[in-house]
Amino acid sequence: MAEIPARPEKLWTKGKILENGFEGIAVVGTRKASAEGIAIAEEFAGVFASAGLPVISGLALGIDSAAHRGCLSVRGRTVAVLAGGIKKIYPSANVSLAEKIISSGGSVISEFEDEPSYPDLFLRRNRIISGLSRAVVVIEAPLKSGAVSTAAWAAEQGREVFVVPGPVTHPNYKGSHKLLRDGARLVASPEDVLSDLGIEKPEKRTYETADISEDAAIIMKLLKSSQKAVPIDKIVSMTRLEPQKVLSALTELHIINEVIETPSGYSLAFKS
Repeated sequence: MAEIPARPEKLWTKGKILENGFEGIAVVGTRKASAEGIAIAEEFAGVFASAGLPVISGLALGIDSAAHRGCLSVRGRTVAVLAGGIKKIYPSANVSLAEKIISSGGSVISEFEDEPSYPDLFLRRNRIISGLSRAVVVIEAPLKSGAVSTAAWAAEQGREVFVVPGPVTHPNYKGSHKLLRDGARLVASPEDVLSDLGIEKPEKRTYETADISEDAAIIMKLLKSSQKAVPIDKIVSMTRLEPQKVLSALTELHIINEVIETPSGYSLAFKS
């Protein structure tokens, strides 16, 4: 925390501050993530949380959301760093996810109380994400992206930077591969990260939950009857549930690994 440039004078917090400081791992990447990237982020975050490490990210759509969900799926604690004021969660689609983070013993934090989420503030908040972490893992970062910015802050702050590589022709990996050329560490699994940090590999943990909510059950029934992914607007119209209730139920189903998000909508998670 002391290494953060222009260290914030105060941090506004909702939820519980971690007792032993912020010795977690940041997991960051593009908002427009592929289904594979989302699955990787969830897996990595779940393993880190199982090793007792808090997962730090930015509550954005895509990789950030997947990282928070992956942590929650094994009852881990995760910290979401907002770009704007803490009084209004942005993006609104992740209000229910933020509530779950808080109720699960994690926290949502910001250096602002009531500031709108201006574009410049997203780059500014990245120094906090990296500063609160012992290492940063980048998953799917385009050349000009917040994830690349977070990695740059991490390097300046003396943090380790790890990168998951991808197809050389995919635009989501242009920034990732540049980070590798600039000296970031290539990793192919969350265990690679733990090994490099000298952390023992955890035993596998799973999330056990009571019966799902009525709204989640309605959505599950809809997805089971569909042969392809269903966009969220169609889920709202077909279930006749309020949009916020649909988002909350999808978050619930994400956390227990019952559904996955794809570029074309939501579908049931594949169970081996």
